[in-house]
Amino acid sequence: MTRTRTVDQLTVEIFPDVAELASSAAGTAANALRTAIAERGAANVMLATGNSQLVFLAELVTYTDIDWGRVTAFHMDEYVGLPPTHTASFQRYMRERVAANVPFQAFHYLQGDTGDADQEARRYADLLRTHPLDLCCCGIGENGHLAFNDPPVADFDDPLDVKVVALEPASRRQQVAEGHFATLDDVPTHAITVTIPGLLRARRVLAIVPEERKAPPVKAALDGPISTACPASYLRRQPHATLYLDAASASLLSIPLVLTAAAPFSAIASACRAMPAILASSSAPWLRADFSAGWLELRPKSRFFSTPPASIKYLLKPWASARTKWTSSASPTAFS
Repeated sequence: MTRTRTVDQLTVEIFPDVAELASSAAGTAANALRTAIAERGAANVMLATGNSQLVFLAELVTYTDIDWGRVTAFHMDEYVGLPPTHTASFQRYMRERVAANVPFQAFHYLQGDTGDADQEARRYADLLRTHPLDLCCCGIGENGHLAFNDPPVADFDDPLDVKVVALEPASRRQQVAEGHFATLDDVPTHAITVTIPGLLRARRVLAIVPEERKAPPVKAALDGPISTACPASYLRRQPHATLYLDAASASLLSIPLVLTAAAPFSAIASACRAMPAILASSSAPWLRADFSAGWLELRPKSRFFSTPPASIKYLLKPWASARTKWTSSASPTAFS
């Protein structure tokens, strides 16, 4: 079951797991490319890198009914000084995971090792001006960034389309945590990035944001103020954008979270781990299950059922490790 909500001007879709999220987002992306090709005979797309994009990109490149020979592709950022052969290079990421699988008309890469990053930013901006984007598929960083527009350098009215930026420590730590670099000292301190106006000028914007570690920036983007303190919050002013979440990345939101009965352990466990934070919010949740319909719903309500129905006990009982992480006022024994 999928839930759709609108937050300001942004459409938000929540899926039970990353597989359903990726399937839906890839289908929407494929339709956007087909539409552009039908209207103009060509399509221009910008894609994001990162671990959170892997399932989506793997799904997108399976669409053999797209005339990929009419599609020109771009990516969002690259480290300054990093050669394209480096395992953490975003150019290498795109070559191996995307360009190797579909016959693009062209894939224009950012070159991080030219020795003149500012000139490279100007070159890429010129390419984007001559190839207006039909589709931009982005993610949200753990610090709320879009591309490498970290909070200190994000500008919703940036006069540039591509620029060189200093990376804040949170962005650099994320790269180590994802396994791209061994230590923080190994992560470059600067990057070339497409700016927020450059990203969001696309005719269609899809933000693909699965995984539990993205729950805090997702909450900040949707529940907090629209501010460069969380650059992704600016998505709420984009009526042409859709934010794709799974149960894990949506687990801190105040909107309903739905998991199908067939959802994998990871999705249900993520919801359970989020329970203390949800209980600490202004309204405590309750759980409701309907096995005949095949869903489990976690919804903000005015009170919490200390003794849930037997059906919920049965569904949660196999995952004691998740249940024992509940450290809120709700007694874990209520779910034994």
